[in-house]
Amino acid sequence: MRSVAVSLAVAAIQLGLPIGRALAQAAPPAAVPAVPPAAPAGAQDDQFDLKIKGLEEQVNDLKEKIFRTKSRLLLLQETVLGGDISSSAKAIVFHQNDMGSSFVLESAAYALDGAPIYTKVDNGGDLADKPSFEIFNGQIVPGNHQISVRLVYRGHGYGLFTYLEGYKFKVQSSYTFNAEPGRVSVVRVVGFEKGGITTELKDRPAVRYDIEVSKEKPSDAAVPSSVTGGAGNAK
Repeated sequence: MRSVAVSLAVAAIQLGLPIGRALAQAAPPAAVPAVPPAAPAGAQDDQFDLKIKGLEEQVNDLKEKIFRTKSRLLLLQETVLGGDISSSAKAIVFHQNDMGSSFVLESAAYALDGAPIYTKVDNGGDLADKPSFEIFNGQIVPGNHQISVRLVYRGHGYGLFTYLEGYKFKVQSSYTFNAEPGRVSVVRVVGFEKGGITTELKDRPAVRYDIEVSKEKPSDAAVPSSVTGGAGNAK
């Protein structure tokens, strides 16, 4: 490179040209930094499609998990409350309100073998004003079953008992009955006031269980005989 510059200088002197201009014209052009080529539009579309496809696969996987979970829940419900119809039993559960006017049923919650079967909050008397209503009516597997109940009463005071207004009385109770194959078990859960005049009002709300077993469905209006045990007290 040095020898070339010397030769150019000599030639410039011989031709009468400025040495600096001759060297500048002979110098190689400055290097231009390379600019990476832009990604083609088609490649960007492919990346977007891959992201969308990945999201769709995740959504489909989530749907499949939800479907499997729902199927297991339905199978469990069928096992607990269903069973083979040819060898199954039937249960009918009623709620009966025998409480006095000092107690207004505000809410009721029932469960059969731990599975909720009825939950309702009074709305304008659609719960409190009913003397009796059906809780459950369906096939169950033969054997022992447990009914759990939670009742909430609101105090309704008048005259000397105005202090009852605003008071809440909670009754929690459970009862186990045996469902016989090919028979209908009618369980009537009765909310009633226990004790007498000397019993404090907070101790009066209670629950008892009346049960009737027959081969055919008895009249809904029939009042079965009371059974001992299973009473619940207010809390």
